[in-house]
Amino acid sequence: MRAIMAHTYCSLLYHCVFSTKERRKAIPENLQKRLWSYIGAIAREHEMQALAVGGTEDHVHILLSLPSGKPVAHALRTIKAGSSRWMHAEHDKPGFAWQEGYGAFSIGQSQVAVTLAYIGRQKEHHKKRDFQAEFLAILKKHQIEYDPQFVWG
Repeated sequence: MRAIMAHTYCSLLYHCVFSTKERRKAIPENLQKRLWSYIGAIAREHEMQALAVGGTEDHVHILLSLPSGKPVAHALRTIKAGSSRWMHAEHDKPGFAWQEGYGAFSIGQSQVAVTLAYIGRQKEHHKKRDFQAEFLAILKKHQIEYDPQFVWG
């Protein structure tokens, strides 16, 4: 007897990280919560779920759940473009831009609580370590090889 699957079941969770262009401190503290909420709204509008969004003045972390048919590159392009337009139009930040690249690291269900807590502690975390050191540590944790001269473009 052959088993037939009527539906597709996926758990596609990504810890996504990207910075402002040239890691400029371009996200004022008074806009951060609104920007994080807006990023969550963009995700919802495009059939994604942002389980957490947080960061500092020069970068953002998102715990993102994607549907099976949505590539992470498309998801992040959508989020970055929409949030950049919002910063320009709603908050008079015409020079605001995100970096071209990003980090997207798959995680399992057992890592969700730790990742949520990590994203929620960004302000405290960055009193001790800057974004560049943090990002390199994440690359190492996920055993991603990189050439230091090309990480920051």
